[in-house]
Amino acid sequence: MRLNWKTFVLSFLVILVLFPFIYMVLLSLATDWRFPDLMPNYIGLKNWKTILNSETGLLESFFQSLFISLSVGIVSTFSGFFISRSVYYHPKRKYLNLLTYFPYILAPVVFAACLSFFFIKMGLFGNIGGVIIAQFLIGFPYAMIFFSSFWNKKIRHYEDLVATLGGNRRQTFIKVLLPLAKSMLLICFFQTFLISWFEYGLTSIIGIGKVQTLTIKVFLFIKESNNYYGALSCCLLIFPPVVLLYLNKRYVFKNLV
Repeated sequence: MRLNWKTFVLSFLVILVLFPFIYMVLLSLATDWRFPDLMPNYIGLKNWKTILNSETGLLESFFQSLFISLSVGIVSTFSGFFISRSVYYHPKRKYLNLLTYFPYILAPVVFAACLSFFFIKMGLFGNIGGVIIAQFLIGFPYAMIFFSSFWNKKIRHYEDLVATLGGNRRQTFIKVLLPLAKSMLLICFFQTFLISWFEYGLTSIIGIGKVQTLTIKVFLFIKESNNYYGALSCCLLIFPPVVLLYLNKRYVFKNLV
């Protein structure tokens, strides 16, 4: 009987990819798991009940992160879509497109340090509004770069055709451009949501510890050497991306194919 190496390698890679997630879920359900024990002494929902009923504010951080990421994702996607059109039709669009890469030249922590003076002056330091604006300054350029490939001569011809048939600007956007860009809008929203969801550097500096998103909570538990609560918060952290990945595959890429 010949050994199918392709199946073996594929199975090994699947196990290798899934192992960290399985271990993280198991660690969040365990207590008193010490070396050299192969399995923990207890597996159950004790950690989940304790931390969700305590004053650690983990559940509050989850919904706060969800609100921030949804705000950044929605505003970045639609503002990037509409403004990228004006940039594409601008005679100096090459230079304007080049400026959109500026926030990615610097590390998020350095970028936040550069913005901190202006945020203090505007009263945006240490509150959710400031964190949303700071993350928007990273999400919006990404959306601009993402939609730069959408605007082309074919789209321009569609706009000219609508104008020739008597359509106005509003009808062009609602009945032509938005339906054509539906899949790209969803993908851009997913991407900007994830950028905001996993953002740590900007949030830690602009939020100065007062805005404790779920990412901040994960690092706090890790610094406290609380592996069980750290794994639990990581489970909450990866839940929305998994849901978005499923929706992305189920609805977006299926329509593209």
